[in-house]
Amino acid sequence: MKYALKGSYENITCNPLEEMMRIIAIIIFYIFMTGCSVPKYNYMPRMIEISEPLINSINTVYLGDNMLKQGRLTEHDAIYVSRKIDSSWAYSIFPGYYLKEGEDKESGFYYPSGGNEGGRIRKSALADPWKSVQVYKDANKICVVTAFNVSKCIESYDFEFTQKSMQSKNSFQQTLIYSGIVGDKINIGYREFSGSIARPAFNNEVEYDLTKSKIIGYKGSQLEIIDATNEFIKYRVMKNFNKAIY
Repeated sequence: MKYALKGSYENITCNPLEEMMRIIAIIIFYIFMTGCSVPKYNYMPRMIEISEPLINSINTVYLGDNMLKQGRLTEHDAIYVSRKIDSSWAYSIFPGYYLKEGEDKESGFYYPSGGNEGGRIRKSALADPWKSVQVYKDANKICVVTAFNVSKCIESYDFEFTQKSMQSKNSFQQTLIYSGIVGDKINIGYREFSGSIARPAFNNEVEYDLTKSKIIGYKGSQLEIIDATNEFIKYRVMKNFNKAIY
């Protein structure tokens, strides 16, 4: 088949077989990148015990920082997206953590973790609602799964598998916080959290006179104060809190 260019003596030859193969290749590409997938919800996160910093370690923290932390958190398998990924024209996966919800033989299914570190998904105005992020186990392939179980996928190296510790309704946490110094007296705040909610009835502010002792303690914890200013405190951990009953 020949097409003559007006005003030119040159002809462009279009090979029908080559054109057909090109169209088939495009169709195969879009079939590969748009599939059907049903999210699974068969994953259970792990409960982990935390006790930080280590006993006998020497640490420096700044005003408002945690000096001591102990409790139980939920640890999730997760993915971390480092840069915005456009899985199609209609869906964008933004940087942050996505927690695992389930898996099948080939892939895992994830949902934004929430909070300041959580990712998010943006869809175009005409696109279907989304319900999960799908990541293949043996390929750098990430997808947005829609409410109708259609997956929009792309190959990307802008995500990685990781773990993420989170507070849940079964979590419990105790902390000591450095609140500054007045003369020779340091101020330490105690905080408790059940799940992600503070327990104000158990919160307290305590003052310690360093001229009487460099060893301070609260609820079984013991710290040796090495140096303290209104900017930072340096200390050695002797004991963490008594084991809490969760």
